[in-house]
Amino acid sequence: MAARRNRKRRRRNRGRFGGLYKLLSILLIFAAILVGCIIFFRVNTMVVAGNSRYTQEEIIAAAGVKQGDNLFTLNKYQIANRILTQLPYVNEVAISRKLPDTLIFEVTESTGTAWLESGGSYWLLDDNCKLLEVGDAALVQGKPQVLGLTAVNPTVGNTLTVSPEQQDKLERLQAFFAAIRGRVMTGSLKGFIDLTSGNEIRFGYGENLTVVFPLNGDFASETHELELALKTMDQRGLPRTGTLDQNYEDRKIHLLPDRWLPDGWSALEDAGQQSGSESQPEESAQPQQTEDPQPEHTPTAPQQAPEEAQ
Repeated sequence: MAARRNRKRRRRNRGRFGGLYKLLSILLIFAAILVGCIIFFRVNTMVVAGNSRYTQEEIIAAAGVKQGDNLFTLNKYQIANRILTQLPYVNEVAISRKLPDTLIFEVTESTGTAWLESGGSYWLLDDNCKLLEVGDAALVQGKPQVLGLTAVNPTVGNTLTVSPEQQDKLERLQAFFAAIRGRVMTGSLKGFIDLTSGNEIRFGYGENLTVVFPLNGDFASETHELELALKTMDQRGLPRTGTLDQNYEDRKIHLLPDRWLPDGWSALEDAGQQSGSESQPEESAQPQQTEDPQPEHTPTAPQQAPEEAQ
C-alpha cells in the first residue's frame, strides 16, 4: 500500500510540474538560439542598391557599420538616421539582413525640385522640402524659385523650417509637391512657385503659362483638373500661354490672356540682383490687363475641363 501511494504521489508531482518543465525547456532552447545568433551571425558583406549619386563606399561609411558587427544587435533606426543626416540626397533607406553574414541597404535618392534664396545663397530642396544643397545659380538652374517663405536657420540635410506664421504655407507647399509628383508633372514646374498670397498658390508651368490653385484646396483634384484642361487645350490647338486660374468661386477654370508674374520677379539669370523677392505685395495677384479688348476669359477648353473630369 505504501509503495502504491508513493507511485501516485510521483505521478501527481510530474503532472504538477510538467508544464513548468516544458516552459523552461522552450526558454532554454530560445536562449541557445539567441546566444548562437549573437556569437555566429556577424557582418561580413554589405550590399547597397538603388544608389546613383552616392557610391557604395560613401553609404556604408555614413551607416557606421563595420565588418564583424553583430547582425542582430545593430540598431537599424540609428543606422538609417545617420545615412539620412549625412547624405542629404538619400530620401529613404531600408535595411535588411540576409543570413548568415550580409547586410543590405536599399536607398531611394531625392532630386532637386525647387529652390529658395536665403542669406544671398541658393538652397535646393526636394519635393519633401528637405534642403539638399546650397550653392550658386548654377546649382538651381532650371528649377522654380519658391517665393513667400523665409527660411529659418537653413541646414543642408534637414527639412526647411520657417516661422510659425508661415508653417501652414510650408505644409501646403509639401502637399502641393506631393500632388504634382503623383501626376508626374514635377518636371514642368518652371520659374516660380509663389506663396505670397493668403488664399492661392501661383506657379509657372512650362515656359509661358502661370497656373493658379486655391491655397487650401484639394491639390489632388486641382492637379487632375489641370491635366484635363491642358489636354483639352492641346487638342484644340490653344497655346499654353497666359494664366490658367482655377481659383474662381464658380469652380470653373478660366484662361486669362495675360500671364501673371510675381511683382519684381525676374528669371534666374538676374536672381542675384533681386531684393525682397520673397515678400511680394498682395495687389500683384491679378494679371495686368492690356488695352486690347480681348474677353476677360475664354469660355472654351479650360472651362469644359472640369466637366470632363466628372
